[in-house]
Amino acid sequence: MGADVGTLVLAGTPIGDVADAPPRLVTELANADVIAAEDTRRLRRLTQALQAHTRGRIVSYFEGNESARTPELVEALAGGARVVLVTDAGMPSVSDPGYRLVAAAVERGIRVTAVPGPSAVLTALALSGLPVDRFCFEGFLPRKPGERLARLREAAAERRTLVYFESPRRLDATLAAMAEVFGADRRAAVCRELTKTYEEVKRGGLGELADWAADGVRGEITVVVSGAPETGPGELDPAELVRRVRDREEAGERRKEAIAAVAAEAGLPKREVFDAVVASKNAARAASANGKGLS
Repeated sequence: MGADVGTLVLAGTPIGDVADAPPRLVTELANADVIAAEDTRRLRRLTQALQAHTRGRIVSYFEGNESARTPELVEALAGGARVVLVTDAGMPSVSDPGYRLVAAAVERGIRVTAVPGPSAVLTALALSGLPVDRFCFEGFLPRKPGERLARLREAAAERRTLVYFESPRRLDATLAAMAEVFGADRRAAVCRELTKTYEEVKRGGLGELADWAADGVRGEITVVVSGAPETGPGELDPAELVRRVRDREEAGERRKEAIAAVAAEAGLPKREVFDAVVASKNAARAASANGKGLS
């Protein structure tokens, strides 16, 4: 595109303490032609706290209007505008609006840059006391219990440290589901109100943390869970795989789901667990037939 094309700036904002705002944030807010904000009221409070004077047009950009407003912002960028995108806290696009606008800007050849800022993901990870050399961010889990369990089972064999966002209203149910799928003794940390006055980091096994959360927890929550233990795929014999599948079936799971969950727990292909179940079933049938033949 031409030299007069604009720039999209993803601006990180404080996750709690306003003093954590990067100095460049004030400059970008002051120089922006357009400021796209997840919540315009929060933006005004932030600019007042930072004593930042804005001259650009301020528009709302949140989940409900993200698709409709993206083309408008892209056209402003194509026309030479400097557009600054801010969300309520942290970095845009990370479980917040922004991805659609970045993708559309990249497709049009528009420059995209960022003002790095505080991150709940990295802050919680650093404070958790769990391994930080390899990790993956899972965002928010589904609200429906069945979908939440399915997502957790997909991650049951993940070796990397896992980071989740969660609502305080669902924290107890989520931790209980994690204890069920990952194991009650799996180490984790619940990070609450990071960088704010009542910041708290609660560390322990998932079962212990689920019991703690049952009494109710307030504030913004980030959950960090240690990765699956280093157990080799060959450590569980077929009989143990079959037993685990049977236990899950007796608890009400369908066989297909039980096999998938056990495979994830053991770090094995689903086919290997399926073959063990079929072999056990065939062996039981053969033993029954032999017993009848001898009677």
